[in-house]
Amino acid sequence: MLLDNLEYLTIQNQVTAFPKHYHETFCISLIHKGIEQIDLEGQSLYSESGSITITNPYEIHSNPLIDSNFQLEFDTIYISKDLMKYLFNGKNVIFINRKINNGKANQLFIQLKNAMDLNNVKAIEYLLFQFVAIVKHYSQIKKEKYSRLNFGSLNNINDFIDNNITNKFCLDELSKIANLNKYGFAKKFKASTGMTTMNYIMMKKIFSSKKLITEHSELTQIAYDYQFSDMAHFSKTFKRYIGVSPKTFQKNISSFI
Repeated sequence: MLLDNLEYLTIQNQVTAFPKHYHETFCISLIHKGIEQIDLEGQSLYSESGSITITNPYEIHSNPLIDSNFQLEFDTIYISKDLMKYLFNGKNVIFINRKINNGKANQLFIQLKNAMDLNNVKAIEYLLFQFVAIVKHYSQIKKEKYSRLNFGSLNNINDFIDNNITNKFCLDELSKIANLNKYGFAKKFKASTGMTTMNYIMMKKIFSSKKLITEHSELTQIAYDYQFSDMAHFSKTFKRYIGVSPKTFQKNISSFI
């Protein structure tokens, strides 16, 4: 289906920072309250209320809080690479201007979110094309394919993590696969990805487990299946990367197409 993997998430009163992470999708946010900070490699982007921000697939970024008492509210729409390619007539694109101030784009964003709430497929498709017609001016054609993180000589590690995502991991095990001692491995991994090994694994576990959550899922079972020590550990980590608790995510699962 065309609209598979299109989803949105509402964040209200965010008071914790997001650590370094990436998404496999385009991450498009409309800021409603406060100022969002996005730290990219060598660049910090500040976006005030009324701004739209975009991060590209596999783009490592973090979201520090300017002030823990300064609440941030925003909606985020996630558009898969394949859907974005379809919307751009079969062309891969990246966004070079990640901050957009355009009243019409804001209006269409809100209308699109409301259509997703109602699961109005025809309206969603129409509004997506209208929205893309505006934001395309901030993009450029990407000639090469989207690629995961460049691990250099650690390229087997990512596949190993993906193939064993529900298992426990330790530096000793991973370093042996890379033929490095664990200290050299940890240093090289962070230099290659911008993230510590454990933060990267936790992020991957959360994004993987999120795909399994339905209206009737047993969250405690998912937590244990992914080797979290308990529900509190799973919930804390989930909120750290997604922005809401797994229970809140589950309650709003109807927002996801």
